[in-house]
Amino acid sequence: MASLTLKNIPESLHERLKERAARNRRSLNSEAIHCLEAALAAAPTDAEAYLARIRPLRAKTQRLPLTEGRLQAAREEGRA
Repeated sequence: MASLTLKNIPESLHERLKERAARNRRSLNSEAIHCLEAALAAAPTDAEAYLARIRPLRAKTQRLPLTEGRLQAAREEGRA
């Protein structure tokens, strides 16, 4: 099995990884491998498919511009 050495890891990142490993009851090494696997397993985003899905939603909202008055009315409605 291959080996990997990481150098110059920011202290805050190291601490977060240690905390996450403890929460998940894994060693630091196992947690790092798990994080790498999750990051690399993510399917690449198809930008055109994503845009095709959101364009109809955007078209609907363009008819109703978001103003401070509309936001205030929504807040007040939610409190009723």
